[in-house]
Amino acid sequence: MLPIQLFRQEKEKIITGLQKKNFKEIEVVDKIIELDERRRQIQSESDAIAATVNSASKTIGQLMAQGKKEEAAQLKQEVAQNKERAKDFIQQLNELETELNEAIIRLPNLPHTSVPAGKTPEENEIVRSGGNTPDLSLQKLPHWEIATKYELIDFELGNKIAGSGFPVYIDRGARLQRALIAYFLDYNTKAGYKEYYPPYLVNETTAYGTGQLPDKEGQMYHVTEDGFYLIPTAEVPVTNIYRDVIVQELELPVKMTAYSPCFRREAGSYGKDVRGLNRVHQFDKVEIVQLVHPEKSYDVLEEMVAHVENLLQSLNLQYRILRLCGGDMSFTSALTYDFEVYSAAQERWLEVSSVSNFENFQTNRMKIRFKDGSGKTQLLHSLNGSSLALPRIMACILENHQTPEGVKIPEALRPYFGSDMIQ
Repeated sequence: MLPIQLFRQEKEKIITGLQKKNFKEIEVVDKIIELDERRRQIQSESDAIAATVNSASKTIGQLMAQGKKEEAAQLKQEVAQNKERAKDFIQQLNELETELNEAIIRLPNLPHTSVPAGKTPEENEIVRSGGNTPDLSLQKLPHWEIATKYELIDFELGNKIAGSGFPVYIDRGARLQRALIAYFLDYNTKAGYKEYYPPYLVNETTAYGTGQLPDKEGQMYHVTEDGFYLIPTAEVPVTNIYRDVIVQELELPVKMTAYSPCFRREAGSYGKDVRGLNRVHQFDKVEIVQLVHPEKSYDVLEEMVAHVENLLQSLNLQYRILRLCGGDMSFTSALTYDFEVYSAAQERWLEVSSVSNFENFQTNRMKIRFKDGSGKTQLLHSLNGSSLALPRIMACILENHQTPEGVKIPEALRPYFGSDMIQ
């Protein structure tokens, strides 16, 4: 959520940022400024009446002590009238607060100055790439055929149990999934991230805190009777661990990692784009989250990008890193780097991670703050990244490391999987 001070001081910066993110309802900015001015005016009048009531109450006590009961009685009437006026002001303030908050939460985060202009994924900037395109001249099967050939995943069984977009991993497929999760978590904890095992369902306040509500309400599974939401990513419960917490500066940075299944209703387009593991409703992901000093968040962002890049390199996968344009960024992000891995059999790039700096957009919603050396309280900056999302990583491992004899397991993964080949 954008701080109200920003509207008072930098209206043009807000408008420019919203335009870069292709936000259409720019008139909301003027409405927010108007509501804020009305609120501050009424607050000033309310404070003045409160001061008058307090002063009059003291005077009444003095008049009573002096035996001036009539004067005291008259002043009591005035106090009673002012208290009624104060009630009206409080009601107006509550109504304005609600209307102001509802207007502000409709606005996305402002993009960093380095974010390129653009509306579509085609306008994202390629920052760098790595790895080599595998030679599949001897065999070039898509991952869903490999998964069927070696009995790793049963997509039809998932349809029977739940519906499309819910694959069932079997035997070595399940073991490979578990191996990836364990490897990713160990990789993160060795880098100083503390591991958490969070709930998979969250309440409305938690989903609001990270910006999923109200922006992504239609994409989340909602348990209506209990008011819970199935998480779309571990970022949601993990970041909320520090909601309403004031952190000491010496405790920074706060580094957290967690594995969770993720649930998303919207499964995208049809055809090859959603074939196999390309896009599913339930998938596993390991997440990294950091809460950092505002002055260090962009240095930390680059560190997190390097962390994910090294992880992909250890899996011997061809990848590229993109800086997202304004129109392709998430509602909450100020700057996002996407990681894509090349699917050699499908001959297309698949997104496997996003690493983002949210600045104080989330922490303002959750009131996650720190005390600096002088004792001043400030909002922290929050960042998160996928390290990594499993379905497409598994798809690319199966495709890019396939041979006529079987699928080679990346060396870093072999101690977790217990074998160097799937045959």
